[in-house]
Amino acid sequence: MTDQATDPVLLYDGVCGFCNRSVRAIIRFDRHGALRFAALDSDFAREVVARHPELADVDSMVYVENPGRPDERAIVRSAASLAVYRYLGGAFRLLLLFGLIPAKVRDWGYDRFAAVRYRVAGKYDTCPIPPPSVRARFIDA
Repeated sequence: MTDQATDPVLLYDGVCGFCNRSVRAIIRFDRHGALRFAALDSDFAREVVARHPELADVDSMVYVENPGRPDERAIVRSAASLAVYRYLGGAFRLLLLFGLIPAKVRDWGYDRFAAVRYRVAGKYDTCPIPPPSVRARFIDA
């Protein structure tokens, strides 16, 4: 059992098909069962943005460590992806090799894909409701 108040939270685009499939994959491979999720347009995400004004215009995945605590940290874009790989551990640690690529280059690629993600993977009209078996891991679901 984990302390949900300090478990990391992944903010994601709730209507993005790619993002939703990624969240489902993360849940499937999450051996810890501690990572929680919230849509970027949720009340929780708005609270995070209020504490981190630099996130106001961010349309990216955001990995939030120690949410709501004084040492809260919000990690965005490709660095957020790396944080997820680090969290998942196991074979996903191999993907941390992308961290050897300079952040500017990684974020450039991240931004290029983000710009076409709806065309590539589709878009929902509303954020899908997670299945009951994992709903407790979603904030504001």
